[in-house]
Amino acid sequence: MNDTVTVPDPAGSTRTGRENAEQGFLAPAALTKNLQAVLVDLTALHLVGKQAHWNIVGPNFRDLHLNLDEVVAIARASADDVAERMRALHAAPDARPAVVAEQTTPPEFPQGEVLTHDAIDLVTASIEGTVGTMRSVHDEVDEADPTSADILHGIIEKLEQQAWFISAETRTPKER
Repeated sequence: MNDTVTVPDPAGSTRTGRENAEQGFLAPAALTKNLQAVLVDLTALHLVGKQAHWNIVGPNFRDLHLNLDEVVAIARASADDVAERMRALHAAPDARPAVVAEQTTPPEFPQGEVLTHDAIDLVTASIEGTVGTMRSVHDEVDEADPTSADILHGIIEKLEQQAWFISAETRTPKER
């Protein structure tokens, strides 16, 4: 197996031509770049969620196993929403494996079996990393296209809820 990933050149989103009845808003380069970053992180989060889903072991396995499917479903649907928004704005999304591997910000998930309590922290970090990307590009996205920012709002809400659900498993209340 190859230990390195060869990233295709060019990599990342590109613009498409306006054709037929498509005469709408054309995403500026910064908006395209920001939505591409979100798309890559959502795609990676989907993969992290499935890797965890398949390999967790330990206490509360079933609850976490099922909750991870919810995270995966949100990440997949959200990636599709972002990619389709990009296409509507005449940008060509790029979520090829090598591009995702090179450009993603969520941390790497370990290979093999992972104890449920460790997976909770790892998955929460991946969710928070993905949300962090969205929050870091939000203002620039909102300035260029409030409609795209609205899409990010919905995704952030869902993922932050999942981070809370998952991380609550290992939290303890503060002493009073």
